[in-house]
Amino acid sequence: MRSGDVDALIDGLRAIAGIDGVLTEPHDIAPYRGDIGCVAPDISLIVVRPRSTEAVAGIVKVCVAAGISITPRGGGTGFCGGATPSGTGMNVVVSFDRMRKIRIVDGVNDVIVVEAGCTLREAQQAASASGRLLGLDHGGAGSSQIGGNLGTNAGGNNVLRYGMARDQVLGLEVVLADGRVLSRLSPLRKSNAGYDLKQLFVGGEGTLGLITAATLRLRPAVVKRVTACIGLRSPEGALALYALARSLVGESMSACELMSAEAVALHMAYSGDHRSPCAPETPWLLLVEIDSTSAYFDIDGAMQALIEAALERGIATDGTISASEAQRRDLWKIREGIAVAMVSTPGALKSDTAVPVSRIPEFIAQASRAVTSLVPGCRPAPFGHLGDGNIHFNVLPPEDMAGDHFGTLTGQLASAIAESSLTLGGTVSAEHGIGLTKRNELIRMMSAAEIELMRAVKRAYDPKGIFNSQTILCE
Repeated sequence: MRSGDVDALIDGLRAIAGIDGVLTEPHDIAPYRGDIGCVAPDISLIVVRPRSTEAVAGIVKVCVAAGISITPRGGGTGFCGGATPSGTGMNVVVSFDRMRKIRIVDGVNDVIVVEAGCTLREAQQAASASGRLLGLDHGGAGSSQIGGNLGTNAGGNNVLRYGMARDQVLGLEVVLADGRVLSRLSPLRKSNAGYDLKQLFVGGEGTLGLITAATLRLRPAVVKRVTACIGLRSPEGALALYALARSLVGESMSACELMSAEAVALHMAYSGDHRSPCAPETPWLLLVEIDSTSAYFDIDGAMQALIEAALERGIATDGTISASEAQRRDLWKIREGIAVAMVSTPGALKSDTAVPVSRIPEFIAQASRAVTSLVPGCRPAPFGHLGDGNIHFNVLPPEDMAGDHFGTLTGQLASAIAESSLTLGGTVSAEHGIGLTKRNELIRMMSAAEIELMRAVKRAYDPKGIFNSQTILCE
């Protein structure tokens, strides 16, 4: 764009969002150039921080008139470059960090209405203050925003019981690609009135419209929970324990997290906390949590019975049950600490595939063979959500290889992991999204008919390709 056109664009955006709502200086826009997975350092950016849905609509109209691409941005905690602007021309990043109102908490209808910039933790706390539970939870809750969670259809630790982000959504408010506002924040749980349009925006990664607010379902608050960490010999043993838990405690199990010894060792080395709930040589740990919304159910007895049965049948080698909330938090620190350590390890490959639960042991074995044949000495460190099939098959560099060098090899490793998942009926993205980094993997996974259908939806909703113009859905 010519400098005069840029100045006119900035003036138009400032008229809507205010002078302090438009960022143009390099040091101000630097944090908005991408997310954890991908950063675009050298493109021209304007960052706009609206305070209302009406302002978002105005911003979209200005950008459409100027032919400028828009990249919506949440908390910037993604791993796939979904919040990374495209690499050509001028780009406008719409940040929702000033739209964080909690509009309604309704304990009768069991809903909460929140704006897109509200963090997941803020929404959880508002629900808790009203004696309710928001089912979505994951390690990035403190900084990820509701809009980003919905845009990527986030998963997390409680999918086993409460489902993914889309399962929490009853209604949405969305700004469309021509600036119109689609407002359907209804608390209804039953409606067969036409297409369920809101579900196209959930998981759409901002390619069809900009989510500005959402009505989310709430549930009764958990009043009792018990957590155990159980030692196992193999992923096959973990699958057997999961099946046993499903039989003994049923849907009271809210989390079932698998951790390899390599992943646990990385956490301990990074955190300096070498306390382990099981014997040091234990090759696999399984974190199991049972909770109840009623004080009258004996979930402590259920967990004790589960571990005793697992030991008697030779499935488990040992186990620790939390005796207090502090001990429960210590057990979860191991699981959440693995993810933190992975992000902080130079060159570490972080993957996000899923396979049918029954094929998890086969996937771990197949992916391990694939990556070690490509880079001998590399260290597979799988961990993640056993109960929904989403094992994060992460890989650490060989002990004698620099992280920077290993980072140049991770592309072929990621492809091998994806291939292992796909051959077992899995997916290349379970909860992190597609973004920039998995566009080619999506094409590998989807049929030509599926890609064309998605592109047809994109053309219908965003004919000018104004939203996230870097996506493969734009032609």
